[in-house]
Amino acid sequence: MWNKDSQPEVPGTSAMKDSSRIPGTPLNAPAPTARPSAPTARNTACLGSTIVVKGEITSEEDLQIDGKVEGNISLRGNRLTIGRGAQLNSEINAREIIVYGTASGNLRARDRVEIKKDGQVIGDITTARISVEDGAYFKGRIEIERSQASNQSSKESEEMLVGAGSN
Repeated sequence: MWNKDSQPEVPGTSAMKDSSRIPGTPLNAPAPTARPSAPTARNTACLGSTIVVKGEITSEEDLQIDGKVEGNISLRGNRLTIGRGAQLNSEINAREIIVYGTASGNLRARDRVEIKKDGQVIGDITTARISVEDGAYFKGRIEIERSQASNQSSKESEEMLVGAGSN
């Protein structure tokens, strides 16, 4: 009466047969796949804690450094994360800089700089936005760059004042 292909299913045993199956889906349903429209995470390159670099680093991707670097770092449109154990003696240019470790040298970020609670920065910072957590150490000068829209409106205001004063 029962053939091998159509044996009744005993409740709770299907999970043992196929642990990748989503509960409530038929046994012959295809395995779930990633949606092509799902957002993808940005790739981040990493320099480990035992790596020592003496020289210039240039990259077109996000970078996390946990080791030691002596030399300029340029990530133009990308994020640099300075890990907890990192020790950098560098001039840094990136879109975003997040400091958990130690950075000695000037930092220039087009978007923002974050110095986390155990982070340490010795050098001048030029950025549009900055965040310094309680417990962080900073010694240097900060220059906040205004956005292009703010610069344009202040120039127009100055021109209007100069023009009004000359009548």
